[in-house]
Amino acid sequence: MSSGYLFLMFSVIYPPHSKLTDKEKTNICYLSFPDSNSGCLGDTQFCFRFRRSPGRKVSLCCFLDQLDRDLPVYLKKDPAYYYGYVYFRQVRDKSLKRGYFQKSLVLISKLPYVHLFRTMLKQIAPEYFEKSEAFLEAVCSDVDRWPPPAPGKILHLPIMGIIMKLRIPTYRDKPGTTPIVQNMHQGDAQISMALPTVHEVDLFRCFCPVFFHIQMLWELVLLGEPLVVMAPSPSESSETVLALVSCISPLKYCSDFRPYFTIHDSEFKEYTTRTQAPPSVILGVTNPFFAKTLQHWPHIIRIGDIKLPGEVPKQVKVKKLKNLKTLDSKPGVYTSYKPYLNKDEEIVKQLQKGVQQKRPTEAQSVILRRYFLELTESFIIPLERYVASLMPLQKCISPWKSPPQLRQFSQDDFMKTLEKAGPQLTSGLKGDWIGLYRHFLKSPNFDGWFRSRQKEMTQKLEALHLEALCNENLVFWSQKHTEVETVDLVLKLKNKLLQADREQLPVKTETLKKLQTHINDIILALPDDLQDILLKTGT
Repeated sequence: MSSGYLFLMFSVIYPPHSKLTDKEKTNICYLSFPDSNSGCLGDTQFCFRFRRSPGRKVSLCCFLDQLDRDLPVYLKKDPAYYYGYVYFRQVRDKSLKRGYFQKSLVLISKLPYVHLFRTMLKQIAPEYFEKSEAFLEAVCSDVDRWPPPAPGKILHLPIMGIIMKLRIPTYRDKPGTTPIVQNMHQGDAQISMALPTVHEVDLFRCFCPVFFHIQMLWELVLLGEPLVVMAPSPSESSETVLALVSCISPLKYCSDFRPYFTIHDSEFKEYTTRTQAPPSVILGVTNPFFAKTLQHWPHIIRIGDIKLPGEVPKQVKVKKLKNLKTLDSKPGVYTSYKPYLNKDEEIVKQLQKGVQQKRPTEAQSVILRRYFLELTESFIIPLERYVASLMPLQKCISPWKSPPQLRQFSQDDFMKTLEKAGPQLTSGLKGDWIGLYRHFLKSPNFDGWFRSRQKEMTQKLEALHLEALCNENLVFWSQKHTEVETVDLVLKLKNKLLQADREQLPVKTETLKKLQTHINDIILALPDDLQDILLKTGT
């Protein structure tokens, strides 16, 4: 895992051989410190996300691609972006010219493992601030010994005298379930810390200021609507943005999102221009300047300080955008959006009751996460069912023809299926589900989801085609055809094997071995000169 991370201070980069472009360094420098108005005294943790400079090779990609295949879709890395995990300290120090000690330790990674890296920085940053850079070298040495971040395995990660024990989810895990990593097993006495998750944030704590509107916010995220979170500090803004992105899980949020965004960001002009409609993006901001700059955005969430809920939050009506003048405006949701679905009063009552009964915030988050999961699954199951029907029947797959194509997605045909097989089968929520689907089908989230499903089904067809070829007597076929046709077949079969490896097709190892045997048998039945040529061609 040695090349999977990068530590930065304002003036030092570890490992020293890591390469960043000047643009990336500039972005990181501005994003690593709170805006001056935030007034973050003491220690603050937050995260940001920024675009990778185009055209730059990253040696880590191939390594992570192998592990990416087993991840749930919402945890797969995006090659165009990096995450920055920040531990910032600001304390009074009269010996310094500015009167304050200000320093940030930043960990850069392509992996969206927010909780893991937050926990890691919490362990090492305070000690780093007290010691020299040699301490950071020791940290890097520890991380160099970490095993690959393989999904599904229990990992033991040593870090400066403690061991973190965790498990990265796989796509095979049932949505909404996380296999528990026990803290102290017998014979496991060295384990200092078991992480219940690598990526989840405290959902209820983040949504508590606006939890009367959680269903509307779920719709806005699902539809890829432009959203701004205006918060008093980077910690609140980044956690709220990450909570919003996660609320449509297991669907992947396919647009851009910036947990912490500043006026110095290289995409500032692109995202704040008034010459075109706001893009499909979720921004987390703290600078009061954005209250004016982003006033034309259609949906704005204004939150105050996030505190552990000790009393039942008051219900706040959705506010009109014209009432949002400054960052000092009252907390709430500013939008003219009218939800497609009727409000689910039950979840609100359940969470309110939890606050009254002083239910732990972790338990409240579990309830909220399950609610979002069931809502998302009720919405997506009819689409999954319809898209599965676009798959050609297995009897249509012939070994002697190219794999058949998927049938085209028809919005009208899909809509017709909703009457008998719509979300009403799994959800009691009423409302304009048809309108919600029509809007969703135009969104980046549908486009990303459908492309992913298309790829999966196309690969499945290729795999079935390979199996059909393996079940044929290819040597007998070659004896009935010319040498030219036989050579052509061998080359096509070799390409099939290369494709199966390159695209990681869902094919059994036995099938691939059987096909290789067929290839070898066909070649051995050919004249010696052709054998020499074909054995040297490909692998």
